[in-house]
Amino acid sequence: MQLTAPATPRPETRTRDADGMAVASFILGLLGLLVLNLFLGPTAIILALVSLWRGTARKGRAYLGLALGVADLAVLAIAMEVSNTVSWSL
Repeated sequence: MQLTAPATPRPETRTRDADGMAVASFILGLLGLLVLNLFLGPTAIILALVSLWRGTARKGRAYLGLALGVADLAVLAIAMEVSNTVSWSL
């Protein structure tokens, strides 16, 4: 009977997943400027950080997703201060 080591993900799969997370972070951060910034901003930040940690080839998109996620939260904070509510509308 042969004992085999548990299967580990190949580096190509891990990088491809990280690239997908970087793109998703960018899209969610951009969408978060318009709607649901309370949820999409932190999600964009987390996805960007995880994709950078995993070594994405799309570092620019990951950094943009990170910046847009932070901008989502900043817009929400400003809108809450101005309107004294937890949401905002145009």
